[in-house]
Amino acid sequence: MIVNYTESGWEIITQRSHGLLAAQICAHWKKNDQPERWVDTLIATAEHDDVYNEFENEDLLNPSGGPVNFKNTSFKKEYADRLIAMAETKSAYIALLISRHIQFVHGPDSKAASFIKALREREKKWINVAQSSQEEVRRGYELLEFCDAFSLLICQQQIQPEQRKIEISSGPDGTAYEMHAVGEGLQVNPWPFEETSFVVSYESRILPQMAFKSTAEFRTMIADADVKTHHLRLTGM
Repeated sequence: MIVNYTESGWEIITQRSHGLLAAQICAHWKKNDQPERWVDTLIATAEHDDVYNEFENEDLLNPSGGPVNFKNTSFKKEYADRLIAMAETKSAYIALLISRHIQFVHGPDSKAASFIKALREREKKWINVAQSSQEEVRRGYELLEFCDAFSLLICQQQIQPEQRKIEISSGPDGTAYEMHAVGEGLQVNPWPFEETSFVVSYESRILPQMAFKSTAEFRTMIADADVKTHHLRLTGM
């Protein structure tokens, strides 16, 4: 989960809401630059974090009883196994993109080394099944990663004041994209999307309590918390 400290308490954004925001961003990509396996890429972008469910997982609290931000989590084989299994039952190409995401996120983690090595072996089969190529997978994943990075910047409240620019990521063509605040929305440069502007949204929950006695208490409170929908307009120069 994504955890932000606010004056009202902990702002919690679920991994799945973040993934849906990433997919909304991806859905507006310029049509003539969309990957050939467009629907598969869109689904992989929406579901790249689906294995983490704040209403079911147990590792939700730190030693002080506060909610654990996603940046403070580490590789867990059972989660990665489940995510790959879910992806593979949809399509080999989706499994390839999810595999690349696991490698991107957990590559530096020594606990993930053997799992990642096995993934790279499995990718040979998936590429054959999907009748794909390393280049196609690279471009598809770089679009997923761009949308993931953009969504995370929004959800982590990384938008800078006074229209200061912040780099989002590089897209499939290697272009570095930037954004800055404009009024109640964001301006992206260069503009990689089909429409001249569009609105995206995500949900959050506020928990005023700073620490929790147990994971069960935390899950109960997050389940009962009011849900707020945030809307944000993205525009080009």
